[in-house]
Amino acid sequence: MVYVTGDMHGDISRFSDPVIRKLKKNDILIICGDFGFFWDGSRKEKTALKKIMSKNFTVAFVDGCHENFDILEKFPVTQWNGGKARIIGNNIVHLMRGQVYNIENKKIFTFGGGHSQDFDFRDGGDKWWIREQPTHAEIREGLANLEKNGWNVNYIITHEPPASLKDCLGVDVLQRLEVHLFFEDMIKICKYEKWFFGKCHIDKHIPVKFYSVFNEVIALK
Repeated sequence: MVYVTGDMHGDISRFSDPVIRKLKKNDILIICGDFGFFWDGSRKEKTALKKIMSKNFTVAFVDGCHENFDILEKFPVTQWNGGKARIIGNNIVHLMRGQVYNIENKKIFTFGGGHSQDFDFRDGGDKWWIREQPTHAEIREGLANLEKNGWNVNYIITHEPPASLKDCLGVDVLQRLEVHLFFEDMIKICKYEKWFFGKCHIDKHIPVKFYSVFNEVIALK
């Protein structure tokens, strides 16, 4: 079974969630960005990663705005369930931007990245990385992979929400990135069952297809 939840920001206590504690071998938990366990390489962080790697289920995440891309990019890119990914340890997977994965006979399109709201406080070289912002090349790769799949997937997993949802979410999408335009085009041309995103830090279903996730753990059925 595949499950989806929101940003963790390196908080190991999130794995004490009753639903997550029941996950078993062959289950996959997908985090919608800001996994946060690759941040400073500290002893505390390494201890937390060892605990995660001791789990018998797979933890997969799209990158968000609070990841250390210098650390992430040290891991080689490989193929995982039909798409590009970074395999970290025995059960942690970085789901890359613009990929379509075939998992349990379902097609899952992923696109991480975005823009930090706290950019002004973090800019300085060691706490903010420009690679958090999706590039034109990554968007083009996403378009190509969607076209290969006939613009038809089961689920979409992103960190940023589509900008057109800002009124429903009660938040203001201040930045306008190229990826926001890409997401608006996806809404128009793609067929999909559900779209999950994590950046807003709230749990809210926006009928009929959109899900802002944070603490909730949702099974993809």
